Amino acid sequence: MGRRPQPHIKERLLDACADHALSHGLPDRLEPLATATGTSARMLIYHFGTRDALLRAVLGRARQRQLDTFGDLLRARPGEPYTATLHRAWKSITGPEGQPYLRMFGQLRESAEQQLWPDFRRTATTDWLGPLEDGLRGIGRPELATLVLGVIRGLLMDLDATGDTARTERAFRDFLGFLDTASTPPPTASSAATLST
Repeated sequence: MGRRPQPHIKERLLDACADHALSHGLPDRLEPLATATGTSARMLIYHFGTRDALLRAVLGRARQRQLDTFGDLLRARPGEPYTATLHRAWKSITGPEGQPYLRMFGQLRESAEQQLWPDFRRTATTDWLGPLEDGLRGIGRPELATLVLGVIRGLLMDLDATGDTARTERAFRDFLGFLDTASTPPPTASSAATLST
């Protein structure tokens, strides 16, 4: 009678594989993951079935970590302007905490590894809309979520291509200034009359 799969071991292996992939990129062979987990390629196949199944599981675990971390950063906080929340999230996404995710998922978008997650590009876009809509609802502008996401994604692509942190940071701060203006309610007729007197 063969051994039964042990879920706690599989979870530990998956976490170690995700740690390695975030630090070094997603490998095209099992050996680097086996070395990182202190086991063998054969044992990884035993727990995950195939190489591609393991790599898909690694991507899924890394993506969940990213969603948990940055989803929390995008959550509105009582008493804090949402543009300040967005700026803190931007600093984290583009800083050391966010770089491993940008590298891994940038690699996934640009390579044949898309076959591991064929719907990744759509998912990687739409799964941020909910947290942004919730946050922007606090300033009465949830419909701006697509615009905010488009600016963030565009500036991340710019940063990846140029490495110009100062310029992209300045551009994002300028955008937040526009967003502050967009969230300011237009003056009422009575306040406009008062201003004109």
